[in-house]
Amino acid sequence: MNNNSVLSCTGLTKTFGEKSLLVPVLTGIDLSLARGERLAIMGTSGSGKSTLLHLLGGLDQPTSGTVSMDGKNLFELTEVQRSLLRNKCLGFVYQFHHLLAEFSALENVSMPLLIGGENVASATEKAFKMLQQVGLEHRVEHRFGELSGGERQRVAIARALVTKPKCILADEPTGNLDKKTAEQIYELMLALNQELNISLLLVTHDAHLASKMDRVLSLENGRLLD
Repeated sequence: MNNNSVLSCTGLTKTFGEKSLLVPVLTGIDLSLARGERLAIMGTSGSGKSTLLHLLGGLDQPTSGTVSMDGKNLFELTEVQRSLLRNKCLGFVYQFHHLLAEFSALENVSMPLLIGGENVASATEKAFKMLQQVGLEHRVEHRFGELSGGERQRVAIARALVTKPKCILADEPTGNLDKKTAEQIYELMLALNQELNISLLLVTHDAHLASKMDRVLSLENGRLLD
């Protein structure tokens, strides 16, 4: 593994089903993501992009292979250790933001810090500063139903970044937005990537957005291709 690597995997495979109904989705993935690097993974629907992201984030167990995060083998850790490492090192941004509807933008963004054991005052202060960075300081008390689609995704990005993770994993983060809003969200993510030196691994089917990354790989027949 590259010493500068934030996240890597070797020989990663994932097969779904049982016995005669086995469906191989990933058939041997080797990947290394450097600190601050921006990487896009493209592929058709059903090619396994989301499956790969879930494995890299330690949200699912591979059939075989290893995933290393911050120099630690994820699947040699206990579930508690894996959760703590994930909370410290990773931020997740999804196509559907997964915000908690009953909480304000500020409460949603402070949640990862509170889960990590930070006190309410400190978590609230950091969450407010992060919402400022994504241009939502005027919307901190607004709840899910009072925010536009673009604003909700900005809140989701702020939540992903608030712990100052080493890497952001983004799964079609602009796929649910109109073209203009998608472009704005994407530019925001790239700016924060540069400003905070956070690695960005994005899965997308949008070639225009992928072209702005440092590197683009294609997922085909269970393997990553340049």
